[in-house]
Amino acid sequence: MEKYILREMMTIAAAREIKNGDIVFGGTGISMLAAMAAKNINAPESVMFFETGAIDSKLDEIPLAVADSRVMYLAATNGGLFDAFTTMQNPITGRHVIGILGAAQIDLYGNLNTTVIGNYVKPKTRFSGSGGGCDVASFVPRCIIFMQQEKKRFVKKLDYLTSPGHLDGADGRRKTGLREGGPTVVITNMAVFRFDGLTKRMYLAGYYPGITVQQILENMEFAVDVSHAAEVAPPTPEELKILREKCDPQRLIL
Repeated sequence: MEKYILREMMTIAAAREIKNGDIVFGGTGISMLAAMAAKNINAPESVMFFETGAIDSKLDEIPLAVADSRVMYLAATNGGLFDAFTTMQNPITGRHVIGILGAAQIDLYGNLNTTVIGNYVKPKTRFSGSGGGCDVASFVPRCIIFMQQEKKRFVKKLDYLTSPGHLDGADGRRKTGLREGGPTVVITNMAVFRFDGLTKRMYLAGYYPGITVQQILENMEFAVDVSHAAEVAPPTPEELKILREKCDPQRLIL
């Protein structure tokens, strides 16, 4: 097996979730790299778009932010924030959109906190807030969530609900008036989690080579079903070659 770092494993695991025909709402950092990897490896007919309004950019080099001028290079169109969010909420294009989000905290149902740790008025830490995260989580039919596998991040109760996942489970989204959808997969530096189709509770779907189920559970506040867990296939030499040489040769993200 070719050696790889866990950040490469996470990126490839996320890229494998993206299929031809998907319209990927890209953020910065590893989420953008995952979308680029998918475009170059397994989903050449996927389309990336950004909240700054660029749609279907060429992306010869990985941008460092959604406002990086490289985001606009040879794009099919360069609009603005309004164009990006109407693409996401449009009843025709919107059903093909897949969002990629990160968070400070996540709970059993995939609800996210990117606002504060501690009391809202006097927090231990204050983050940047929702940005477009709540809109993405509310409107798109599928979300990939990147998380670090830590007990302080996988919590029983969020300090603040910034972006809805499956809320309280089952038909929580419907009762609140949200579209069907929500998070479909959580990718960490140890594992891949998915959500039960009926209860919407998170379960362990896969663990990375060399990492045990027990190690994963020790880094969570809540218990999850592990009966479906299987080892995740490591990145292939071809996947690593494209990721390293085509997507991020300067290792700006990796």
